[in-house]
Amino acid sequence: MAERRLRTAASVAGTVAAIYVSARLVTTLFFWTAAELSGPTSRFGPDATIPSLAMGWDSQWYWVIADRGYPAQLPVSDTGQVTENAWAFMPLYPWLARALGTLLGGYPAGAIALAVVAGYAASVVLFLLLRDRIGDAAALWAVVFFANGPLAALFQMGYAESLLLLWLFLALWALVRRQFGWIYPLIVVMGFTRPGVLAFALLLGLYGIHRWVQRRQDPLPTSHIVHIIALGALATVVGFSWQVIAGVVTGDPSAYLDTELAWRRSWVGSDEHFLPFAGFVQAAGIWFGIWGIPALWGPVVLILLVAGAAVLLLRSPQVRRLGPEIRLWGASYLVYLLAVFFPQSSVFRLLLPLTPVAAAVAVPRARWWRTGVLVLCLGAQWIWIHEMLALGDTFFRIP
Repeated sequence: MAERRLRTAASVAGTVAAIYVSARLVTTLFFWTAAELSGPTSRFGPDATIPSLAMGWDSQWYWVIADRGYPAQLPVSDTGQVTENAWAFMPLYPWLARALGTLLGGYPAGAIALAVVAGYAASVVLFLLLRDRIGDAAALWAVVFFANGPLAALFQMGYAESLLLLWLFLALWALVRRQFGWIYPLIVVMGFTRPGVLAFALLLGLYGIHRWVQRRQDPLPTSHIVHIIALGALATVVGFSWQVIAGVVTGDPSAYLDTELAWRRSWVGSDEHFLPFAGFVQAAGIWFGIWGIPALWGPVVLILLVAGAAVLLLRSPQVRRLGPEIRLWGASYLVYLLAVFFPQSSVFRLLLPLTPVAAAVAVPRARWWRTGVLVLCLGAQWIWIHEMLALGDTFFRIP
């Protein structure tokens, strides 16, 4: 039996590796083409290379953290307002990348290698998370779409996304299997890789309510109740801990919030204050105005999108096959984004944690459907790389 499990594990790892490596080769080709197309107006200039593209944009902030750490004194503008700084980024990814870089010849090599390896590991866990719900074939297709997806370039850039997805998929897999003990350390590493662990706290709360409602059909032991409450409390504490740490180090209790608002200030003005759920409403009006559409339509379309997402999570047969844990995660993460985020062009990157929900597109078995989805994924990936890296010359081309 043990030998059979080992053979199965090796087969899964090998199949996913073949998918993932082929996808990384395609992305490398896109990177090379983008470097060739990069011109004097691009952020990367006419001499862009694959390594320079891979270490662009927020990769530079992680590199700063790895080299210099976090500022003990917040940088401020001439008007005394906090400006963009490293406190907006969590430390685990740059620290691990720096350690790996000591073996590979420098921080960039460590950062990119960590992103690539974490992306592969996340692909394996995604398959394991999905296969018991939608079957092996559909789960493999979900991995194909994930590895070749619109944001797949991040698996080869100095970004923390692939590492976060690895922790998240592992935590969801443990929740589905009700192996609660594994979730405790995963919550901690999630919380210090990228913002978003508060969404997992909300998931645990909704999951606890779901289990309580279903307790007659699905018994809810006392040990499960204790774990759910403890994990929810831990996720909440970890979710707010970075604000406390930033406040203690800088001596400014609002250091983290002011840092995050610095990125928003150029959009909404100097008197911006955080108000839950206000960011999306503000941004909807701003973006519609930029597109030449009456700003009033922005909130209306936002309401329609939220309603559409709710209907998909509640009613779509393909989404329902994913199971309650993944559907509740989708709802929790969307509520989290609506509560705290101000959507800019980086909104597509912030949707990556919804990958397990998006796996529903792999459920239909028709070959034309799956081939079409793959073509769309590759097309969107090239558009993203071209816009953000080959061009990268204006506010709506910031990944």
